[in-house]
Amino acid sequence: MTYDVDRLRARVPALSEGASHFDGPGGTQMPEEVAAAVAATLLAAVSNRGRDTAAERRADDIVTGARSAMADLLGSDPRGIVFGRSMTQITMDIARTLAQDWGPGDDIVVSRLDHDADVRPWVIHAERAGATVLWADFDSATGEMAAGNVLKHVGPRTRLVALTGASNLIGTRPDLAVIAAGVHEHGALFYVDGVHLTAHAPVDVASIGCDFYACSPYKFLGPHLGVLAAAPDLLESLHPDKLLPATNVVPERFELGTLPYELLAGVIAAVDVLADLVPSEGSRRQRILASMTALEEYEDELHVHLREGLESIPGIHLYSNAKQRTPTETFTIDGHSPGDISTFLAERGVNAPAGNFYALEVSRWLGLGDEGGVRVGLAPYSTIDDVDRLIAGLSDLTR
Repeated sequence: MTYDVDRLRARVPALSEGASHFDGPGGTQMPEEVAAAVAATLLAAVSNRGRDTAAERRADDIVTGARSAMADLLGSDPRGIVFGRSMTQITMDIARTLAQDWGPGDDIVVSRLDHDADVRPWVIHAERAGATVLWADFDSATGEMAAGNVLKHVGPRTRLVALTGASNLIGTRPDLAVIAAGVHEHGALFYVDGVHLTAHAPVDVASIGCDFYACSPYKFLGPHLGVLAAAPDLLESLHPDKLLPATNVVPERFELGTLPYELLAGVIAAVDVLADLVPSEGSRRQRILASMTALEEYEDELHVHLREGLESIPGIHLYSNAKQRTPTETFTIDGHSPGDISTFLAERGVNAPAGNFYALEVSRWLGLGDEGGVRVGLAPYSTIDDVDRLIAGLSDLTR
């Protein structure tokens, strides 16, 4: 079935304000079903998890339901789904835990294609442990991150490789399965930042072959929190810092404090919305795959129109050039600062923010420094009218 963008737009109240949103890579607008699920949980009787009272059962059912929902979205085991305040927080916690066994003579591989949340935690804890940090570079002209650029750093000393599933600044999608196989040949762990990728394509953690996959539901129509998917057996082997009375059961041993039940209810609703983007039959996992495949095709087609429009702008420099990438473009225009471009567009109802978006290493490698550029990204509710409005605004700017 063809993707019906208007069907989703009717379910996203924020769009009635009239702006054209190209700020989706920083967080999407929320469907009414997601907000309603959050509100309903806040207004219902909820307690600490248990099975005796209705309030305890409701909390417990929300947690288990959210784990199942995320496992369906990612193609993973619900017993290995960990929730946290953010992907950044989860990654910092996992880095701290893994680094307990690192030391001099160990190598940790990070990349210049990544958001700093998948760079700095590994750098900080590698340096504290006395391990060596190795950097995988991408081609600044094409934006490509060839598997060999990563794997040339992997050897018998490697303990972990951290890499994005898709760059949040320029959209580049490395070949994760090939890299995972190469990493595992040397017995190392593979940690994937899937925050940007999960919003734009079907994800199957088992097919990727990574050991850890982290993402953030607010990038795909959900509320603000972070999620980690890993094999339960792997999590069983790790021992994070925790409070003495806190359970040692996996995955709860990685979740500090009481979980935000209302946000987890929103996660369930967001995954259900994704499964229903294109109505179909089958299990929720099957419906998710059908919907995300249709969404990817829709966004790819709209991306062609976006790219053609951007290429028509005088003095523009486009930095998103990889063959395999998400519908995300970062650009600069001669004679105009990124901030001024963003402000000009905002005054015309086009939300296209400027910056490095915490992809600091990417921005510097591209020659954009810490200032970055203007980023425009498509979302499930983006339309051709939004794209035309953006291009019209840029045409007015450069006239």
